[in-house]
Amino acid sequence: MRTLATRTVRFTAGCALGAATAVVELPLVLLGGLVLLLAGARPGTARGVPGPVRAVAAALLAVERRRLGRLLGIRIAPAPDDARALRYLAVRWTLGLLGGAVAALVLVGIAYSSLFVYAWWLDDIAYPLAVAFSNLGGLLLLFLACQGVFGTVMLEEQLARRLLGPSHHDELERRITQLATTRAEMMEAVDGERRRIERDLHDGVQQRLVALGMLLGRARRSHDPAHADALLLQAHEESRRALVELREVAWRVYPTVLDEAGLRAALETVAERTPLPVRLDYTVPVPPPRQTGTVAYFVVSEAVTNVVKHSGATRVEVRVGRDGDRLLLRIQDDGTGGADPAGGGLTGLARRVAALDGRFGVHSPAGGPTRITAELPCA
Repeated sequence: MRTLATRTVRFTAGCALGAATAVVELPLVLLGGLVLLLAGARPGTARGVPGPVRAVAAALLAVERRRLGRLLGIRIAPAPDDARALRYLAVRWTLGLLGGAVAALVLVGIAYSSLFVYAWWLDDIAYPLAVAFSNLGGLLLLFLACQGVFGTVMLEEQLARRLLGPSHHDELERRITQLATTRAEMMEAVDGERRRIERDLHDGVQQRLVALGMLLGRARRSHDPAHADALLLQAHEESRRALVELREVAWRVYPTVLDEAGLRAALETVAERTPLPVRLDYTVPVPPPRQTGTVAYFVVSEAVTNVVKHSGATRVEVRVGRDGDRLLLRIQDDGTGGADPAGGGLTGLARRVAALDGRFGVHSPAGGPTRITAELPCA
């Protein structure tokens, strides 16, 4: 319910902003159309449009893309054809005015549905029944206006994908290239993970087992019972350390708590095992799918590990939330910053996220703080 209310407010704000941009787009479209008519340019091309008009259109298009992405949740891949962008602006102003109308109706519905709250402060109520009916009418208007907002957003998405996004053929080519690149990167990441596991086993557990064997051999050859008991005590301690390191390696490969108790419990375990204070803000009412949860765990775990090793931070903040069908991650520290997004660790995280068609970002200016964000699909 809270997510639905948040989306409704965000969509209403997006429609209101779209109405404001439509007021600017309409005279620009009329001016561009008049110039094209006088110049006799062929319809469907950007030739003949003056440079200032194209510059204003490009600026408006950038505003529209930010509005669609941040407020309406509509992300369209950029298209290289300027004419398609101009056609989009030429048509979109109608939807902008429609969005402004439904946003205004939402405000009117809120005003009438809450009349019972503030009407007593304005004047004495002579007809309480009329106020009650006004409230009911306002609730009905608010419901219908919210439906209009969602319908307008759907129309905005269809129009943007049809006139602003790349063609179906271009999208297929981009998708094929992306899948091929992601597959190659994942194969490289898997090989790198195998090498890391082999290195951990060789440098840690294997050395412990070799030392354990040597201690047991010395204990068998010893003729002094006291010395043999001391060697057996050292061998017992070495076996305990080998078991601890083996558990650490197994945990880094895949934690069983992720399957047994879910993502939240696994992240709480990461926070407990981290030497720095970790503040975990987990607001995901419905558990994400298994693959999404696995990638989210490794993103948070590896990011926190990088913070401990390289950032010089004193605390870490981890936020996990959900927005519609997207799982949102943010890991932020108070370290010195300057993290290289092309580094081995962050590149591996980006590959994990890209394998699920997610989005990964790193913001780490010199002096800090470092903020790592990821969006993972939950559908």
